[in-house]
Amino acid sequence: MPMWMQALMWGTIAGGALVLGSALSWKWSIPPKIVSSVMSFGAGVLISALAFDLVDEAASGGGLWPTVFGFLAGAVVYVGANFLLARRGAKHRKRSGGHQPSEAESPGSGTAIAVGALLDGIPESVVLGLGLITGGGVSPAMLAAVFISNVPEGLSSTAGMKKSGRSAAYVFGVWGGIAVLCGIASLVGYSALENAPAGVIAFITATAAGAILAMLADTMIPEAFEEHHLLSGLIASLGFLTAFTISELGG
Repeated sequence: MPMWMQALMWGTIAGGALVLGSALSWKWSIPPKIVSSVMSFGAGVLISALAFDLVDEAASGGGLWPTVFGFLAGAVVYVGANFLLARRGAKHRKRSGGHQPSEAESPGSGTAIAVGALLDGIPESVVLGLGLITGGGVSPAMLAAVFISNVPEGLSSTAGMKKSGRSAAYVFGVWGGIAVLCGIASLVGYSALENAPAGVIAFITATAAGAILAMLADTMIPEAFEEHHLLSGLIASLGFLTAFTISELGG
C-alpha cells in the first residue's frame, strides 16, 4: 500500500475512535466514574507518547532548538485558539457533566464545540503522518495512544452534548466529520513534509507535541480528575506505562 494511503488510513482509523466513543455514550448512559477513569488512562497514554515518540525523536532527528521552539509554538497557538473558542462556548467540550451550554443558552456554541474538537484532533493526526516519514511506518505506540485517548474524548464529549440537548445528527455529524478530517490531516502531514529537512520535521513534530500537552492540561485532565480524585493519578500512570511498553516492544 502506498505511504500516502497508509497515512490517510491510519489517521482515519485513529479519528474513528471518536465515533466509537460517541456511539457507546449515545447508546448507553456511561457512569461518570468510568468516563473519568478512561479519560485518566487516555491522558497518561498521550503523555507517554508525546514524551518518548514525539519530543525525544524530534530532538534526536532535528536538534534541540527546532524542538524547543516548535514545542513552545504549538503550546502558544493551541492555548490562544482554545481561549477564543472558550469565549464562544466550547470551554467544556470534553466534559461529561452538565457543563456544556445548549445552543439556546450560548448561540454559536455548537459550532465552537465542533471546531474545538477538530483543534484537539489535528495535532495528533499530523504526527501519525510524520511518523511514516521518520520511521518508515506508523508508530504502534503513537497510533495506540491516539486511538486509546480518542475513545474517552468521544465518550465524555457526547455525554455532555446529550445533557445539553444536542441532536444525534449534530453529535455524529461532528465526530464523523472530524474522523474524516483527521485522516486528511495525517495525509497532509505526510505529503507536505515528505522531502522536508530534518530540522523542519523536528519543528513540526514538536509543535504537535506542544499542542497535545496544552490540550491535555486544558481539556482532558480536568475531566479525568472530575470524579476520581484519589485514583486518577494511578490510572494515568497505568496509561503511561501501557504506552511506554508498546513503544519499547515496537522498537
